[in-house]
Amino acid sequence: MPQFRLVVVPALAMLFVRAVAAATLTVHPGERIGAAIDAAKPGDTIVVHGGRYDENLKIGKRLTLRGIDRPIIDGHNTGDVIRITAPDVTISGLSIVNSGANLTAQNAGIYVQPGADRAQIDHCELVYNLFGLWIERSADVHVSDNVIVGKRDLRSPDRGNGIQLYNTTGAQIVGNSISYSRDGIYVDVSRNALFKGNSIHNVRYGTHYMNSYYNVWDGNEVYHNRGGLAIMESRNQVVKNNRVWGNTDHGIMLRTLQDSVIENNVVAGNQRGLFIYDAEYNTLRGNLVVDNKVGVHLWGGSYQNDVTGNDFIRNQEQIRYVAAKDVAWTGNYWSNYYGWDRRGRGIGDIPYTANDLVDRLTWRVPAVSVLMNSPAVQSLRLIAQQFPLVSVPSVVDSAPRMQPSHTAWSQWVGRQHD
Repeated sequence: MPQFRLVVVPALAMLFVRAVAAATLTVHPGERIGAAIDAAKPGDTIVVHGGRYDENLKIGKRLTLRGIDRPIIDGHNTGDVIRITAPDVTISGLSIVNSGANLTAQNAGIYVQPGADRAQIDHCELVYNLFGLWIERSADVHVSDNVIVGKRDLRSPDRGNGIQLYNTTGAQIVGNSISYSRDGIYVDVSRNALFKGNSIHNVRYGTHYMNSYYNVWDGNEVYHNRGGLAIMESRNQVVKNNRVWGNTDHGIMLRTLQDSVIENNVVAGNQRGLFIYDAEYNTLRGNLVVDNKVGVHLWGGSYQNDVTGNDFIRNQEQIRYVAAKDVAWTGNYWSNYYGWDRRGRGIGDIPYTANDLVDRLTWRVPAVSVLMNSPAVQSLRLIAQQFPLVSVPSVVDSAPRMQPSHTAWSQWVGRQHD
């Protein structure tokens, strides 16, 4: 028993000393936040009251910087507004505005420097900064519930990105609203990250994502951009429950992607719903691809993918397929399938073949669709199947479903962006 007490008492004493050592410093308008940072000790909290503070800050010790009544920190268009150089820094409840505009220097609202692990930035407004946040070679950074708006009067190539991750591990990017940057979230050489519940609009690409592994994209809303989610040169991704709509080019791009799961996404009203290039050994299931000009643009050796349980509804062109041989998908719903189900299994009795002779005829002459079940049109489809000279390589679904699994699909019609 005495030995047990000797171990516990010093431990409790150490915790007590740490608790006593942590202090709270307050800053009011007319005072300088930088002076409080210099005076603070590691572990302290600095509370900044509402007002405007014209400063560029550097945080090189473990601190919490918390705003009350949304104080504004204005970098006056010079350098980074805040640069974090130490681990375990928390920034919350601030408006951080007017970084410099030097792309070479990567000016940012908040720059998380290499080694500044476990930084936490939440409930901030980052407005009119070149990069909203630049996070480089840091682990377990949490960025949540922030509003990020770029320098919207600059041309898109002259802007930075809303959030940029380079060579990071374990980042959590959750619940942020990002707009008017070059790309919403740019990710390079980063792994084991979660991107969840973000809203991204009016940028070039909602996400620009390369050379990164073991990450999750879950429940993001990506709309009114040139491109939605661009997942490129990566593997072991989970892309699920996202709503990607009204983008003027692609909804979800899967380029040079392997061993990933793309499931339960809504892809609506884009120029190309899914753009799949050089993608292999992936699973696409449970997605709603609706009212796009092209439902799926598939090419570049995209074989060996398991594509099942998806709904392809009212896309002007269901599949645009560029390859030398047929590719097999199975168990999907196609709104332009005109086969039958005589056995009542919920599965069509004949395969669905995208872009056959009849499909091309109906795209050219939409009025023909009212004759789809007529003997003449069915005979034309049969002829196209029997004579390969009038057919082209295509996506063939051997067990097309007769009903969509997304019963509320019509709410996604008409989401195109002007």
